[in-house]
Amino acid sequence: MAASKNRSLITAIDVGSWKISALIAAIGDTGELEVLGTGQRESRGVRRGFVADMERTELAIRETMEQAERVAETNIEKVWVGFSGGNLISDTVSVEHNLKGYRVEKEDIDALLADGRDSIDPAGKVVMHAQPACYTINGNEGVKRPEGMHADRLGVDIHVVLADGAPLSNMEMCVRGAYLDVNAIVAAPVATSMACLTEEERDLGVALVEMGAGVTNISVYAGGMLLGLHSIPMGASDITDDIASAFGIRRSQAERIKCFYGSAMQNPRDFREMIEIAPNISEGERSDGGKITRAALVSVICERLDQILGKVNDALKQMGFNTPAGRQIVLTGGGAEMKGIADYAQGALGRTVRIGRPRGLLALPEAHAGPAFATLVGLALYGHANPLDLRTMNVGPRENKGGTSLGWWHKLVTAVKANY
Repeated sequence: MAASKNRSLITAIDVGSWKISALIAAIGDTGELEVLGTGQRESRGVRRGFVADMERTELAIRETMEQAERVAETNIEKVWVGFSGGNLISDTVSVEHNLKGYRVEKEDIDALLADGRDSIDPAGKVVMHAQPACYTINGNEGVKRPEGMHADRLGVDIHVVLADGAPLSNMEMCVRGAYLDVNAIVAAPVATSMACLTEEERDLGVALVEMGAGVTNISVYAGGMLLGLHSIPMGASDITDDIASAFGIRRSQAERIKCFYGSAMQNPRDFREMIEIAPNISEGERSDGGKITRAALVSVICERLDQILGKVNDALKQMGFNTPAGRQIVLTGGGAEMKGIADYAQGALGRTVRIGRPRGLLALPEAHAGPAFATLVGLALYGHANPLDLRTMNVGPRENKGGTSLGWWHKLVTAVKANY
């Protein structure tokens, strides 16, 4: 589908450990995003979310974008990039100003956010996100738009996501090496939540578990805020490796068997159902292949799932996601496409589990509508929303607060202007 010249475009690239995918979408007249083109290539130089081979990663990004550009019939210059490396740290910074009952003006909010930005201590890491989540009026939480309200005390809670600087620089260099400019590098859990979680879920409390190829990211939300992040350097590709090792086959064969016959739930018929393994020819050696029972395959899969979900459960407890019992878990990522995994995870984690599929885009191809592409869709939605980030916020000179003559005079002038 050709892109209209007068339509604004949003382009997203998800650089994962198993695949690199791209999506080009146009902003319609109603403000909705319509997919114009997609691309996908095998990820040849990324390991556990980190760039391990820059040259191969650059080439894969370039080929992926060229494919998406051909489908969309357009050329792209700027992209939103996802980062899923296992070194993400989440924190919340809270600041408060004393307004002495005056009406909240935009200048008050700007000054508060500027102080919040200055209060962030990256501790040697790079700030990926610093976004105001919600405001407080006199200690009361949940205020979204404080401007125009009267307050003795105005506060704000700020989401902060930190990461190591070197992996981010390597990722940016690979994207720029593919002749693309980077709008921003977005933490994968932040992007994925925009595609899979509803506002109500974020408010009531939910855990998002994204099982990628090399990394499983867990993020916890409550009261509309991101409260914690945890990464496990283990994912769906480890299941593939276990299958390859257990049955002496290549990774490509193991991945195919996992996708076609794999399941997270054992069935009595699995002991009678046989899976034929094609002959393996590599480096001049040939194996005759053979047959295995589906039960043996499921056993290997469940053994690794037990390890991954055990670590997920430990992380959830560490982040305080143990009460109330009604909180839900949303499972997404490529690993969430395995048959029966929602029921298996529900039993392993003792929580209600649903599979998180991406939503929010028009004309999304069916091949890209599964959990494996939740981050890609979320990146496009993030780029469209382009939420306020304190790292790039511009504010004027800060007003002197605390009841000084300058603050009193400013409020008096504002009141006079409002009445005349």
